[in-house]
Amino acid sequence: MLGDLKIALLGGGTMGEMIISRLLSVKIVQKPDLIIVSDPLSARCLYLEKKYGVRTTTSNIEAVQGASIVILAVKPQVLASVMAMLKDKISPDTLVISIVGGVSIASLCQGLNHSAVVRTMPNIAVQVGHGTTVWSASSSVTEIQRSHTQSILQALGKEFASQNEHYLDMATALSSAGTGFIFLYIEAMIDAGVQMGLTRAQAQELTLHTIAGSVELMFQTDEHPAILRNKVTSPGGVTAAGLYELEKGGMRTVISNAVLTAFSRTQQLGNMI
Repeated sequence: MLGDLKIALLGGGTMGEMIISRLLSVKIVQKPDLIIVSDPLSARCLYLEKKYGVRTTTSNIEAVQGASIVILAVKPQVLASVMAMLKDKISPDTLVISIVGGVSIASLCQGLNHSAVVRTMPNIAVQVGHGTTVWSASSSVTEIQRSHTQSILQALGKEFASQNEHYLDMATALSSAGTGFIFLYIEAMIDAGVQMGLTRAQAQELTLHTIAGSVELMFQTDEHPAILRNKVTSPGGVTAAGLYELEKGGMRTVISNAVLTAFSRTQQLGNMI
């Protein structure tokens, strides 16, 4: 629990709203007015205020005043100007948590002239409390601040602390961008079902339960995916025929290249700051 700590959330976009929703729904934050959200769009501020009861402002400087925790949820492209605006404006005792993809702790500390910084990379599944977030902290982050970080991230799903910050770029490519790859695969499966003659609703239900069941089986058995795949692949059977087409189409290589390209792009975004 975070008690009566004031949280400033800079950026009221999609991910920012998800964080607000989860913090309030699981009661990590007891009172909505302990959260102040800054967003440049007045209409967005009004929407968040009405829906969640949080306080809002169009001024980042106003938002961080008196905040015990500042969450940076702005786009990488505007981060440099936001940091320039906030430089020396955040109290030294304040914990800064960044969810900005690709931006290193060193860049954040330098840009804000602030030492207590946590860098995180959550994915979109935080919306339903099943997010995956890898995080790393600067050496100035206290044990209490690390505990506060865990409380916030556990409200979003699973959290994994890493001493090696380099893993966050990998996590961005595999876990954050990876959700987009999975949604594309699901879409392709559903379309194939429709092409065979199923209704779209039927194809979607079958696809989602198939994937969810496969994931749960791996969690419970902890077996290598190749072992489980072999268990459902009979010689000359239906699964073998389909797998042959996937391999012929270079599915493994395409997926690997997609993740590696996302990894490279994450590093490029970090170099832009």
